[in-house]
Amino acid sequence: MAFDYKKEYKEYYMPSKKPGIVTIPAMNYIAVRGQGDPNKEDGEYKRCVGLLYGIAFTIKMSYKGTHKIDGYFSYVVPPLEGLWWQEDGKSLDLTHKEDFRWISMIRLPDFVTVKDFEWAVAEASMKKKTDFGRVEFFTYEEGQCVQCMYVGSYDDESAAIQMMDAFAIENGYQIDFTSGRYHHEIYLSDPRRTAPEKCKTVIRHPVRPE
Repeated sequence: MAFDYKKEYKEYYMPSKKPGIVTIPAMNYIAVRGQGDPNKEDGEYKRCVGLLYGIAFTIKMSYKGTHKIDGYFSYVVPPLEGLWWQEDGKSLDLTHKEDFRWISMIRLPDFVTVKDFEWAVAEASMKKKTDFGRVEFFTYEEGQCVQCMYVGSYDDESAAIQMMDAFAIENGYQIDFTSGRYHHEIYLSDPRRTAPEKCKTVIRHPVRPE
């Protein structure tokens, strides 16, 4: 059976709807950086997500070709994730999505090296006749965070975010947005096939002890 990160690391991907504190270790991702409204039809965000999945499935299906990855095992491609911020770096104003800056990303299995990633970019570019040059190998060590499972529309996250941040403060933490620590979302539902009010999203904010 294929290894499923959501099932094997439930503390990261299937948290409670009630906020909790968690420490996230360093993980490797394929990632694309951009800015602007993610909901814009034919916008930059949607094009970048397509690039990510092109590389993700090139790596997943590599065992069928001549490029053999040391330590490879069968796995389910992990869910799409996003780091989000705006210019001040300290808040996320959901009413001004045109000002969003983001890093869209998909987790890589630990056996994938930078060389394997570079092979996948070259392979996908050749086979799909598409420029995958924007995709990068990205390591993110998130550290201590407050997180919860949110069920609902992406446009209505504010109440869950306020509850999560209040929980952190009540338990002796400060929200710690910096140039390298961001509002983080993990998308467990496909919005093309799921009603907005039923979409499941893990939301994380970085924290530090008071």
